[in-house]
Amino acid sequence: MAQTKASVRTIVSIAFLVLIWGLSWSIYKVTLHYTPPILFAGMRSLFGGLLLAICLLPTWRKLQWRENWSRYVISGLLNAAFFYGLQTVGLIYLPGGLFSVLVYFQPVLIGLFAWMWLGERMSLIKVAGLLIGFIGIIAVSSGSFTGQVSFVGVTLALLAAISWALGVIYVKKESGKVDSMWMVAFQFILGGGLLTVIGSGVESWSSITWNSTYLLGLGFGSTLGIPIAFVIYFHLMNTGEASKVASFTFLVPLIAVLTGTLFLHEPFTYSLLLGLVLIVVSIYCVNYTSKRNKKGIALQE
Repeated sequence: MAQTKASVRTIVSIAFLVLIWGLSWSIYKVTLHYTPPILFAGMRSLFGGLLLAICLLPTWRKLQWRENWSRYVISGLLNAAFFYGLQTVGLIYLPGGLFSVLVYFQPVLIGLFAWMWLGERMSLIKVAGLLIGFIGIIAVSSGSFTGQVSFVGVTLALLAAISWALGVIYVKKESGKVDSMWMVAFQFILGGGLLTVIGSGVESWSSITWNSTYLLGLGFGSTLGIPIAFVIYFHLMNTGEASKVASFTFLVPLIAVLTGTLFLHEPFTYSLLLGLVLIVVSIYCVNYTSKRNKKGIALQE
């Protein structure tokens, strides 16, 4: 019974996370019409981290800054400053659909890094599942592949995917040494603060249009999009196999495209349907457990 409840909570958490991140692409896309990109990335990260830190103040003893400051800095650079910075600049050079495809090579990288550094099993069916999922992402976003492909844009997108994957593996690897909630809070305070400083230097605050659309996008990112979503994400990562949890993020671009179809009047295509099928197959393969393994687990229990 307890295991069933835990499974239900995990499914609900994954569904909520995928929905938040899927909706965020359309919300941020609209919001960026009213704000410079780096300042927006920095502010939503900084405000999200500060908000979470305020909620965590009753547990401030778990912060242990002297022992863990280097972990907070590394996590902040990988999961916030580098990831959002590279993503923001890279979108200047590539269409959003193509960029999201390259960024969501991240689950494949997580599967590889988790095998290398966390000792997770890497079966042929799991490898096939991760690759099928990536092909599904390509199918979902193929309608956005227009114009000449920029080498700089592709490089920045892949670096963003590598930074995110390394950041996730690092947080999971260090999860036993630092409080995960404070890790999330400080990675965005430090990373978001750095991006805000950089944005202040290369962009203009006067370019921000303080209307309801901008405030909605900033509010969404500062609450659901960053602190809540990443708390859920790293909790799932720390309690399960990184590669399995990461496989579900293949659904994020699918939700993003569906949201664009429903609310931004973007076209629905057969490639979107094909992508959906491939992503579902991918998630099944990555999370597949053979009967022999199931018997082994049962005997251990």
